[in-house]
Amino acid sequence: QVQLVESGGGSVQAGGSLRLSCAASGRAVTFMGWFRQAPGKEREFVAAIAWSADYTYYADSVKGRFTISRDSAKNTVYLQMNSLKPEDTAVYYCAADRSEDRHMGYAVWEYDYWGQGTQVTVSS
Repeated sequence: QVQLVESGGGSVQAGGSLRLSCAASGRAVTFMGWFRQAPGKEREFVAAIAWSADYTYYADSVKGRFTISRDSAKNTVYLQMNSLKPEDTAVYYCAADRSEDRHMGYAVWEYDYWGQGTQVTVSS
């Protein structure tokens, strides 16, 4: 099993920055990602990172503004969010998987473990 605990959400004005953290514990993971879900919308992919290689991937909507990174020693993944927009407002979820067949995941169904979510609110 893998346990995920997120932190770092909050409220910020448009153009501001926030950094989310996700601490993982339990068994080793293959890749981790961030998703978000706005009210009335489906959960959507934001970014992902492979745990044992330098692979990252971003949704087009956040490319160039968000950066995903990891600290392997702390078993923690981060999402640095810059130039935030009101449309970035959502609950952000950290996710992880222990797949032996894939080194990266881009869809909700590819992740077995989820955090509790942290609210990010961007005001105009």
